[in-house]
Amino acid sequence: MASLEQSEQKVVFGLDIGTRSVVGTVGYMNDGQFNVIAQSVEKHQTRAMLDGQIHDIGKVGATIKVVKESLEQQTDIHLTDVCIAAAGRVLRTVRTTYEYEYPESHEITDEDIYNLDSAAVEQAYAEFLKSNTSNLKFYLVGYSVMHYYLDGYQIANLEGHNAGKVSVELIATFLPDDCVDGLYKACERAELNVANLTLEPIAAMMVAIPDRFRMLNLALIDVGAGTSDICVTDDGSITAYGMLPIAGDDITEIIAQHCLVDFNQADEIKIAASHSDRVEYIDIMGLRKTITAKEIARIIKPQVDIMAQKAVEEIKRLNGDKAVSAVFVVGGGGCVPGYTKAIAKEMDIPEERVALRGEEVMKNITFLNNDGIERDSLLVTPLGICISFYEEANNFIFVSFNGIQTKIYDNGKLQIVDAAMQAAFPNEDLFPKRGEELRYTVNGKERASRGEPGEPAVISLNGKPADIHTKIHANDIIEVVPSTAGAPGEAVIEGIPEFKTKFNVNVNGKNVEASRFATVNGEPQTALYSINPGDEVKVLDYNTASQIAALMDIDINEDTVIIVNNERGDKDTPVYENFKIEFKSQDEAILDYYRDFPSADEVAISQANQESYANSDDVKIIEGKDGQLSFDDLPDDDGEYKKKEQEPVKNILAHDLHIFVNNDAVTLHGKADYIFVDIFDVIDFDLSKPNGRSIVTTLNGATPDYMQPIHEGDKIEVYWK
Repeated sequence: MASLEQSEQKVVFGLDIGTRSVVGTVGYMNDGQFNVIAQSVEKHQTRAMLDGQIHDIGKVGATIKVVKESLEQQTDIHLTDVCIAAAGRVLRTVRTTYEYEYPESHEITDEDIYNLDSAAVEQAYAEFLKSNTSNLKFYLVGYSVMHYYLDGYQIANLEGHNAGKVSVELIATFLPDDCVDGLYKACERAELNVANLTLEPIAAMMVAIPDRFRMLNLALIDVGAGTSDICVTDDGSITAYGMLPIAGDDITEIIAQHCLVDFNQADEIKIAASHSDRVEYIDIMGLRKTITAKEIARIIKPQVDIMAQKAVEEIKRLNGDKAVSAVFVVGGGGCVPGYTKAIAKEMDIPEERVALRGEEVMKNITFLNNDGIERDSLLVTPLGICISFYEEANNFIFVSFNGIQTKIYDNGKLQIVDAAMQAAFPNEDLFPKRGEELRYTVNGKERASRGEPGEPAVISLNGKPADIHTKIHANDIIEVVPSTAGAPGEAVIEGIPEFKTKFNVNVNGKNVEASRFATVNGEPQTALYSINPGDEVKVLDYNTASQIAALMDIDINEDTVIIVNNERGDKDTPVYENFKIEFKSQDEAILDYYRDFPSADEVAISQANQESYANSDDVKIIEGKDGQLSFDDLPDDDGEYKKKEQEPVKNILAHDLHIFVNNDAVTLHGKADYIFVDIFDVIDFDLSKPNGRSIVTTLNGATPDYMQPIHEGDKIEVYWK
């Protein structure tokens, strides 16, 4: 039993769980230099893994345990936490851009950058769910920031800058649940806790392509036994990931068939041929045979060409359908003869731009125990897995969310909102929901009144109050009561801006301000009317006469005469801005009319003047006394004008009218047309001396208008009441 604990020694234990073998590395980081203190490699005894996918958890777990125990013996450290990398043929990536604008200029902090990244990852996850047509449940297993933008301009680091608008462009990567679960369970069989999970191409990139080279458009191919993992860089960041289920095992199977050996022996022949010109082996018939490295290269060439062709197709697809500038190859499968040349040929770039990466990229790595360790391309991914712990520190944890065990990808800054997203808790149930919006129209234009905000979700973490941004850890218990919706939107007519405006009207000689008049669905409504969904509100630019009367506290009864702009009106007559409206009693209306209305004689004189002047330029007709007409300044025989004595001229349009007033026969004289008010010229009825509260008038039994025409034989009654 090891005497030292891993947590106390602060060392990292990395496992590259490959299709053919498990490579374990223990080391630590010091001043940017990673120091390897022990390594161990153990091959799978059976094909417990295929194409990077665990098929037999128990057997893979047993192999991991052998590697773990070997490293514990070498270091005397009890290993409890492990870093691993995922591969798989069902890798999915989403590239997204998220933008956030602050209400005012804001100094960006690390927390702001984390929130920006988290929002972008959440957006990528939502986009992925929309496009995921399979029944598989996927987990986010990593993301890479491509670019940050500050007010629309690309910037390397947002922290410390003042900004109004920031954005991030990143790639998020997803793998099926069974890929992740298999790795976790295999480690659990070896009594190991997963401290960090990354992707194999990311791990290889950590070592093979340093940051200073990522400004170039490069591709990395990690050719393992079961998968070829691909990573593309450009403009300073990782721009795409990809995986192909074609790699070293496909070549091993060709050798097995050609040499008539089992798979494990064929793999040994393949490895030996990379170091020797001739390889001896015993086939399944017990015969000892020899094969040259050249012959192996010949028989595997078709498969190598296929591998190269598919890898280049995938690289071009990830790179916008164009070739990259150079390709780096790592992993044991990439060491087979002819692979790098085939890549160069397919990519149509010089052969020197496709190369295996090994010792030349390990300048920041020190092997403290250098016993027989070859610094070749096989070590790139195992070392990258360890280094990624310091760069990413990501793994999965389990929490209870509303009673359901939920697995979450841990980026070291998990919040309750992340758990809610992973548990598929509706996002709208976390935040206060506004009540239903009230939609209606005003004068034909759409209007809306927003509903009131409801109550936010009630959240507790381990029995204590919390919010969506509360940090969470492994085995936390989260309870969330969904948020509620607020009251629906409301509106009343008096709140409509158009209704609030006033307009001026002259009422009985005084200027007053009148309010607007509104109808709803064609029916008049008061200012306090509550608008309903779909209502058609019209705010008119007038009031009715009755509304003006109500504004002025004027009582309209059967004795009230309404005059709008000097014309007789009624209660419903529209009164617009700057209109003149008068409210009078019948008596006042009669007196005003009697005083102002022209007589029939005056009308006839005016007409005669117009007709005479129309026929002669020499005749002047003037008004005489009592409405008589006379001629003035008539010419004599010599054409001289002289004064003529005025001679009365009768109204040729006038005629007598015979009527009955209060049952007495009455004759009206001297007018062409007669109206009701003319009777007061011929009857003994003193309007200036009231003998009651009001005058009662009838015309043929009905109530007349004082300007109503009267005719021969009409029967009229006039008396005080």
